[in-house]
Amino acid sequence: MTSSIAETNLNSPPQPSRRRKTSRREQQRSVDTRKAILDAALAEFAERGFDGASVRRIGERAALDYTLITYHFRSKDTLWKACAEYAFEQIEAQWDKAIPPDSTMSPSDRVRTEFRAFLRFTVEHTAFHHFMLRENQGSSPRLAWLVENILRKTRERILPQIEAAQADGELINADPDMVYYMLIGMTSVLSSLSGELSQTIGFSLSDEAAVERYWNLIERAVFQ
Repeated sequence: MTSSIAETNLNSPPQPSRRRKTSRREQQRSVDTRKAILDAALAEFAERGFDGASVRRIGERAALDYTLITYHFRSKDTLWKACAEYAFEQIEAQWDKAIPPDSTMSPSDRVRTEFRAFLRFTVEHTAFHHFMLRENQGSSPRLAWLVENILRKTRERILPQIEAAQADGELINADPDMVYYMLIGMTSVLSSLSGELSQTIGFSLSDEAAVERYWNLIERAVFQ
């Protein structure tokens, strides 16, 4: 009788709660694997560019079998696009958290908040700016896709806020487009020149107080 019961239990299908837990674990494992791949790929593309990047090296960076990469991303081009989307999704998530839809924040404070968050992102993800710079060298076939699918939306979000802040007299009076790109350059320079800054003036990206002093310098230079 005992053996019969044991066999019945072994052969019985998993209970719904057990199936749900297994499914959640598998989903989380897939999410974690995808994130590890994207983080490793962003660093690889930033360091070597699209043509020089290797799927095998990305696997080594992520401590994963490289065949898992081709399972999640069917081509290197697909992986590159996913990296770009992944980075900007993180930036937008920080912006949306800091400025909810019902926010009454002034235009100048919105610009401050968005570019301060962007500065923090570039400090924490030093590969990002180099990833972007790679596509501005030569005639990258990916730049048009980047502009059309990501950068245009980002610019359309911030440019009206810059114009409104200028109309309020709270932001430097100059071509709004140039102000937009000037702020991008100012907030990404710490990550793009971190090695030089370290050797010439001893600056460290891990020095929170120094990063904050740099942001205060931007505020004094740009905001009224």
